[in-house]
Amino acid sequence: MARTDAIVLGAGIVGVSAALHLKARGLSVALVDRQAPGEATSFGNAGVIEGSALLPVSLPRDPLTLLRHALKLSPQSNYRLAALPGYASWLTAYFRASAPAAQAVIGRELRPILALARAEHHALAKPARAMGLLSATGYLKLYHREADLAATAVERALADELGVAYTVLDAAGVRVLEPALKPGFTAAVHWHDCDNVSDPGGLVKAYAALFEQQGGLSLRGDARSLRRSGARWRVETAEGPVDADVAVVALGPWSLDLLKPLALPAPLPMAVKRGYHVHFAAQPGVVLNRGVTDRAGGFALQWTKGGIRATTGVEFARRDDPPTDIQVRRVIANVRKLLPVGAVREAEPWLGFRPAFADSKPVIGPAPGQPGLFLDFGHSHWGLTLGPVSGRLLADLVTGATPCIDPAPFAPTRFAKGA
Repeated sequence: MARTDAIVLGAGIVGVSAALHLKARGLSVALVDRQAPGEATSFGNAGVIEGSALLPVSLPRDPLTLLRHALKLSPQSNYRLAALPGYASWLTAYFRASAPAAQAVIGRELRPILALARAEHHALAKPARAMGLLSATGYLKLYHREADLAATAVERALADELGVAYTVLDAAGVRVLEPALKPGFTAAVHWHDCDNVSDPGGLVKAYAALFEQQGGLSLRGDARSLRRSGARWRVETAEGPVDADVAVVALGPWSLDLLKPLALPAPLPMAVKRGYHVHFAAQPGVVLNRGVTDRAGGFALQWTKGGIRATTGVEFARRDDPPTDIQVRRVIANVRKLLPVGAVREAEPWLGFRPAFADSKPVIGPAPGQPGLFLDFGHSHWGLTLGPVSGRLLADLVTGATPCIDPAPFAPTRFAKGA
């Protein structure tokens, strides 16, 4: 049996980052997962570290737009009817959180953690010798109609208030940045404080290698074996049991599987948004210099080592339901309208999961009623972005250091009645 100061459960970007920060505080740390680092959700994201991010992805409020989603006419979303009853209370809360006033509050609460996102990535990427995977060229969001650009006025006003840099571009200005894009859009917003990642899974692996170089212990094991062993936490691994004073749950979409038997005093109302990606072969001479989102088309594009990656919008289905190709087929057609691309490289699209709370904020902090247990999950569409800064905040809370930002907006207790 091994004894460490902390066990981190989950070797995605969030867990690896938490392990690194705890190790940097002088703790002995075991990182435990069934897979190698960066193999699950962290592998398949859109590959953008969104330091410019302000408002979370929200549900539309316009009745006609909602009707298009309900009738499955929008490429931005899909759902399985049988899964919707399980989402009912979460979707109701999500709809409330999507109101403009609620979005403004959430945006201000998220801004401090998002503002540190790039710096915290760089603080890990430099010693991990992974800065070559990052490109500081910003993030481009395209709009097909002037009305769609006008709808971003609230977000841009918040950006002006908080000092977040952006540039509004017409179609000609966009083509200066991305000359390979085909006509069809009218405007774009170029958000400057963003890094593009050419290999998201590889970035996580580089951080995990740094953790091991610094003396961290990476083990294969099933996090669901976590249990109390006297005053400590114990998890079973292929190398034998590991005990620690502190356990950190950073399992993303699988976190509630572990927590359910522990019967926390207040439920954590997390849902899973599913999403897909495919890679296109690049046509000769076609280059994409930064992440590009075409929300009307229902996709985001990124230049990666595997090809030009297209990630889809949201699918509401049970986490373990088999994949569907409805969104992917639409996205493939829409990508071809925007960019000259070659063949799709995968026989089947990759399916991943975005663990999300209705307020689009993760939980970071001590688990109520479970001494020594800490939570770090539910990062919605910003898992890659927020992994390192979440790890820093988590390590502050574990060690009793002054938190790098106010942890209150991310407290696991915020869902308790009367909180």
